[in-house]
Amino acid sequence: MQKYADVPMSLADACLVRMSETLADPVIFTTDADFRVYRRHGRQVIPCRTH
Repeated sequence: MQKYADVPMSLADACLVRMSETLADPVIFTTDADFRVYRRHGRQVIPCRTH
């Protein structure tokens, strides 16, 4: 959460980022545009589907 101090990250967002790191091919379904900024394992884009 410190890494993204300039982007508001809720505990729920942090949990989703962490859970995405535990799966081989995660996809997050969200309406939160901040997931375009968050990264898994520090560098990898988190695959998202938005509506």
